Amino acid sequence: MSSRSLNKVQLIGNLTRDPELRYTPTGAAVCTIGLATNRQWTTEAGEKKEETEFHRVVAWNKLAELCSQLLVKGRKIYVEGRLRTNQWQGQDGSQRTTTEVVIEDMIILDSKRPVGEGAPTEAGVQSIPAETKKEEAPIEAPTTPAEPIVNEQINPDDIPF
Repeated sequence: MSSRSLNKVQLIGNLTRDPELRYTPTGAAVCTIGLATNRQWTTEAGEKKEETEFHRVVAWNKLAELCSQLLVKGRKIYVEGRLRTNQWQGQDGSQRTTTEVVIEDMIILDSKRPVGEGAPTEAGVQSIPAETKKEEAPIEAPTTPAEPIVNEQINPDDIPF
């Protein structure tokens, strides 16, 4: 019987740079993102401290293409994925190691938009560019008249709550 293990990462942070989209020789999309997360705490002496951690985040295939289209430096996002460590030999012959977060899910948490791509509405929700809207059939009014409302007595025992 094999033992179970878990490799799961969840991060909320801000992009440190614009995403970089590349394609492998086989045609798979790869998007690299820089993400910064902050941690704040107070020392026993009452001094406030803050620490920033920088993460290398990688998305593959369709998620990579979406990240490159929707994300820009400064956006706040949630990502979920797994840790992967890569080792290679540098040009100077030394052994190099890097750890990255390979994401499987990404959620945009703010309503920022790059300049010129549509302004937020009064409610803070972005308008969807016309090319992404689906064609919807017009809603037609029903052809049969609605039934008249009959004034009837309501029994309090019939109310489910």
